Amino acid sequence: MAAVIEVNNVVTRFGERLVHDGVSLHVNAGEIYGFLGPSGCGKSTLMREIILLEPIQSGTIRLFGEPLDTLSFDAAQTLRRRWGVLFQSNALFTSLNVAENIAVMLKEYTALPAALIDEIVAFKLDIVGLTPNEGKLYPSQLSGGMKKKVALARALALDPPLLFLDEPTSGLDPVSAREFDALIMRLRDMLQLTVVMVTHDLASIETTLDRMAIIDERRIAAEGTLSEVKEVPSPFIRTFFGGDVS
Repeated sequence: MAAVIEVNNVVTRFGERLVHDGVSLHVNAGEIYGFLGPSGCGKSTLMREIILLEPIQSGTIRLFGEPLDTLSFDAAQTLRRRWGVLFQSNALFTSLNVAENIAVMLKEYTALPAALIDEIVAFKLDIVGLTPNEGKLYPSQLSGGMKKKVALARALALDPPLLFLDEPTSGLDPVSAREFDALIMRLRDMLQLTVVMVTHDLASIETTLDRMAIIDERRIAAEGTLSEVKEVPSPFIRTFFGGDVS
């Protein structure tokens, strides 16, 4: 499979603090890939570097074969349309209803007529399991699970082939979290997505991820499938998976 994301020898510092010390990994087309590790290890920072929200200080990152450090402004703007992001906070506009939140990306980045935007919004609502009537609600009227679905629908508004999820099951009860995992897997297959997920959720890791990278002590401690990662003799991996390294 072709690599959609290639991270090579990335070094990240914030002042005196070294966050990444030669991080390298790759994400293949069509897989659900996880960034794992202890709190503060730089998982979300790495994701922010990949989506151009943090500058790359050293090393290289390629998306769809494009090196991010040499992109022109226009090329970066074009590339941004090839991914969607669901932030941990959902980042919904509280003054807009559900349908309007989803339409924001379409109005910002396309010149589509209003009627067609409405049709696309209705389709995005449907694929994440929301009804047209729920499209009229405001974020303050939604449950945590519904907010996640709205944020997901908005992330998919421009039909990106690449989807980033930052702690997508955070704040959800166990049943809602497993339903959201199932939704992600279903959409991956239906829309032929590549998905990158930052997560601490063991159930998501065990049932949803195809491969993963574990960041520990500023480096990649392990990369591979769950069974491959569990074979690595790392104290963090042993603790994280409850002592099961078989």
